[in-house]
Amino acid sequence: MPTANDIVLRPRFKMELNKNNESILKDFEVLKAQQSEFIVTRLDNHVFIKFPKEKQHFWSPQLHLEIDSIDENSSLLYGLFGPNPTVWTMFMFLHFVVAGLFIAFGIWAYTNWSLDKTYAIQVSLMLLMIIVWVVLYFAGSIGKASSKNEMRELNDFMRRVITHEKAPQS
Repeated sequence: MPTANDIVLRPRFKMELNKNNESILKDFEVLKAQQSEFIVTRLDNHVFIKFPKEKQHFWSPQLHLEIDSIDENSSLLYGLFGPNPTVWTMFMFLHFVVAGLFIAFGIWAYTNWSLDKTYAIQVSLMLLMIIVWVVLYFAGSIGKASSKNEMRELNDFMRRVITHEKAPQS
């Protein structure tokens, strides 16, 4: 599950499989009923794998898979790890608010500068927005780092399904 860039908050991967996409999707459907370790949801050629509610925390990851057919004997799997979509939406909303405020304070500072008025407060607020953005970024990075073991569990489960391995006994 290596990523090309460590800055990525929602790691993505792609792999080519030597099986028909429908047979892989059916394997996920079958395993959905045979285990209770993960919640598996299928919608067309998309599979969502996440932890049950009692095992989830704020930064719990989920794995979104898209399995597209290349031909009758092979398929392409696209994977995306990320937090709950509600958490991700809130996180992005906060980023946009900070960016909007930064721009607004910049406009206000420029207006005061062009009117030969003091603009120290506006520049200070712009610097504060930069600090808030950095804090948000590191909060996301810490959330991702705290979920690495869970991401491995999701990845291992996905690999067991696509390779037909048995789950390790604990």
